[in-house]
Amino acid sequence: MSPAVSLALATTAFVGTHIAMSHPLRAGLVARLGEGRFTGLYSLIAVLTLGWMIWVWPEPHETPPLWLAPVWWLPIASALTLIASILLIGGLRGNPAFPRPGAPPRAIGPAKGVYAITRHPMNNSFMLWALTHVSLSGSARNLIVAGGIFLLGLAGSLGQDRKKEKLLGDVWRDWEERTSFVPFAALAQGKVALRDCWPGAIPLVGGLVLWALVTSYHAPLVSPLGDLLSF
Repeated sequence: MSPAVSLALATTAFVGTHIAMSHPLRAGLVARLGEGRFTGLYSLIAVLTLGWMIWVWPEPHETPPLWLAPVWWLPIASALTLIASILLIGGLRGNPAFPRPGAPPRAIGPAKGVYAITRHPMNNSFMLWALTHVSLSGSARNLIVAGGIFLLGLAGSLGQDRKKEKLLGDVWRDWEERTSFVPFAALAQGKVALRDCWPGAIPLVGGLVLWALVTSYHAPLVSPLGDLLSF
């Protein structure tokens, strides 16, 4: 089996099980296993499939990449990665989409911080990460992994909206009306004010730290000539 096929299978397993267990299969599994056991099974499968992806990633390239980004694009890609990092950290706190088993629906307050930017900050961070990596290198393994992560973020956002509409009804539909899936679309439509889009100190500092760690890992992989094959 070629390295690209191995990575494609691992990525499909990770993305497919994540989407299936988050949406169409979740209710049935929770009913059978209970919330605690389902969470354990979900986490185990996620770790195993992600570990599979990491295991097969280092295998050598079979063909040259279809494209490599020019050196001048690197700072822009780095800035986009910083934005993705801030969205990711910001989405870890106060996210109305996080499960609240057994809790009755309650009104969601005004959109602030990263939620004024997009109601799906974590999924948008994954999608932005994927698009940034695709822009850097057209290698087979990069396209496979980045494509899978982008699909996961997109399908996860759409599926989450549909699921929350069923669970929370008008509470979530009202939240959808006041926010946007596309970053800054709510701002452009006048639904939120510019001051509401300030991410806050914790997302900003946490995002900077995450971005610095990711950058320090990537830096040795990038040659002075802009050879981004390792991405």
